Amino acid sequence: MENGKIQGRIDITGVVCPITFVKTKAALEELTDGDVLEVRLNGGEPVQNVPRSLKDEGHRVTGIEKLEDGTYRLRVVKGGLSA
Repeated sequence: MENGKIQGRIDITGVVCPITFVKTKAALEELTDGDVLEVRLNGGEPVQNVPRSLKDEGHRVTGIEKLEDGTYRLRVVKGGLSA
């Protein structure tokens, strides 16, 4: 996983789709373009849908890592609409 300075973190392991993406998007709105958000999320629908939706919104997913507890850590760089 790409190592960069993390400007924000969010844990959405207790959240179900589609609210997982809504909470991630809200966290990104608090950041500036180029900032890195680290998201902790569950497998299944969240790990399949959140990265895809982030890319569709113009953000750059730089890594997805499965953790020992079965959850995932995703890193995303906030991008502008033209990213």
